[in-house]
Amino acid sequence: MRSSLFGSFSILHILILSCILLTPTTLSSDGDGDDDGDLVDQICRKTPFYDLCSSILHSNPMAPKSDPKGMALIMVNNIQENATETLSYIEELIKQTSDEQLEQQLDFCAESYIPVVKYILPQAADAISQGRFGFASYCIVDAQKEVNACDKKFSGSSQAPLSDRNDIMQKLVDVAAAIVKLLLNG
Repeated sequence: MRSSLFGSFSILHILILSCILLTPTTLSSDGDGDDDGDLVDQICRKTPFYDLCSSILHSNPMAPKSDPKGMALIMVNNIQENATETLSYIEELIKQTSDEQLEQQLDFCAESYIPVVKYILPQAADAISQGRFGFASYCIVDAQKEVNACDKKFSGSSQAPLSDRNDIMQKLVDVAAAIVKLLLNG
């Protein structure tokens, strides 16, 4: 009963998040919106998930539409928010489960997400702000490895309460990595 409740909650949360992230929005900070969207669109087209990238950058009123460095920072901050929410979700699942194997898997995932939230992504954001794109790229790849390690803990398992969340994290990381790579290549 509990695992189906967790699964239903997770799927519902992911569906809501997907709808929010993938809902088309229009920009019009200067009235016409055409010039502002050009660079966002150009950059997002060079990422593996154009719709996700475009949706996040167009829906964020703080997104600098003419600054790729600022766009990379927005993406890393979005990953940070998502990772923080996922870590909280993991902690709640740990408290509520009575399945020892599931608890061990969730503990492992919490241990994977803690450094992502507390150290890796904040360092990536600082590196982007300072123009140290090589180090930012390293941090983003490191965050990706942590998420993958968590996901692998559930491979072959009938219970995978984090697969949707880890999938979204993976996509966000892929988009951020692509934008940082563009910054690295000038």
